[in-house]
Amino acid sequence: MRRSTIFLIHTAVLGTGLVLMIAIHPRLNLPSREMIVKNNAMLVQKLDITDLCLFTEVRYTRHLSQADLFSAFQESPLALEHYPSGSMTRPPAWMTPGQGTGEGQ
Repeated sequence: MRRSTIFLIHTAVLGTGLVLMIAIHPRLNLPSREMIVKNNAMLVQKLDITDLCLFTEVRYTRHLSQADLFSAFQESPLALEHYPSGSMTRPPAWMTPGQGTGEGQ
């Protein structure tokens, strides 16, 4: 048997195994996931947590409601964004011209 045929068979078997794991594993793990979600919901309610931590990179993207205005520009106002999460979030509506203040609408 040629080496390329062995490689293709090996790749097909591993690919099939990967697809089966992706399809079966979430169903096998469902009861424990439901328990984790219930425990997390109870913890959020007990601790009265209000803000969702979307990104873990820098403090001004962790909790957008608690970021100060100048923390993103600590290096300088013209500094490039170091972290990709800063480019994935919008500024608050009150900082955008014509948004939240009734201007330009």
